[in-house]
Amino acid sequence: MENPALILRDVHKCFGKGETSVQALNGVSIQVPAGTVTGLIGPDGAGKTTLMRLCCGLLELDGGSVETLGIDAVKQPAAVQAAVGYMPQRFGLYEDLSVQENLDLYANLQGVPVASRQQRDDQLMQMTGLAPFTRRLAGKLSGGMKQKLGLACALVRSPALLLLDEPTVGVDPVSRRELWQIVYSQVKDAGMSVLLSTAYLDEAERCNEVILLHKSEVLGQAPLSGTM
Repeated sequence: MENPALILRDVHKCFGKGETSVQALNGVSIQVPAGTVTGLIGPDGAGKTTLMRLCCGLLELDGGSVETLGIDAVKQPAAVQAAVGYMPQRFGLYEDLSVQENLDLYANLQGVPVASRQQRDDQLMQMTGLAPFTRRLAGKLSGGMKQKLGLACALVRSPALLLLDEPTVGVDPVSRRELWQIVYSQVKDAGMSVLLSTAYLDEAERCNEVILLHKSEVLGQAPLSGTM
């Protein structure tokens, strides 16, 4: 059996100190299976973004451990960041750069060799339907197009693990459906593991497995059928 893509053990994270402190995660222990789409479900303020950022090695733990693709996210955060694709809320785009310039920037950050970029860029632009818009500023794109560009930037290196933080907020139903088609194509064709956070229960039904997070704690985890 393949090792889990993510293992969190008794994870704690608090922001602030004293009376103003906020407990973002409280004793969270989960395993995210490899090669599937796992949904991280919960309302705003449940701790979804904090969990995602810990899994990417972008935040320090207050307690517990996080293992991402077999890498200790506390001891080797740079190695984790180099191994995963992460699309934050609001897509993480530079709106004063063009579509192509955003792709180039993320390729530079991910250390993608220049010689191999054109083929991958062509694949991503065809997959997302953005090929006619490579010179357009990201800030001039529609919400759905920004979503797809953000996803393309997270996929510049075809990561083993893709982390998507509420990727469908503020976009139209067609763009939501297209995102799910792209995500499942990556799982099927590239064997990618995906953790996707959402507050929408209808999106949970599209996942192979769901983790329910509420008030900083895990209420449960269960497999589903998962469908496009």
